[in-house]
Amino acid sequence: QLRLVESGGGLVQIGGSLRLSCAASGLTFRAYAMGWFRQAPGKEREFVAAITRTGDNTNYADSVKGRFTISRDNAKNTVYLQMNSLKPEDTAVYYCAAGPVYYRTNDYNFWGQGTQVTVSS
Repeated sequence: QLRLVESGGGLVQIGGSLRLSCAASGLTFRAYAMGWFRQAPGKEREFVAAITRTGDNTNYADSVKGRFTISRDNAKNTVYLQMNSLKPEDTAVYYCAAGPVYYRTNDYNFWGQGTQVTVSS
């Protein structure tokens, strides 16, 4: 079973940057596509970004294109989300997840417990 633990969340200023990390335990990390999702109180969970098993392709929600970058380091069993030009609308709990196909956002199998990101307005 794959275990995912997010870190790097916090309080940032509008226009600031933050880098989230998701550490995975287990020898099968490289077998999974990885994604980032977020959820604000009273709202549904939404897709943010995803990356293939090898990191050769990515996908982003329109709301974060050009501002967020997803990457992974399979040697370190870690996936990252670099967030730039942050806006108040980015405030949410961010979750990393693992799944079979990077763009099939409804089919992710494993989830972390989330890390809070708050953008000051």
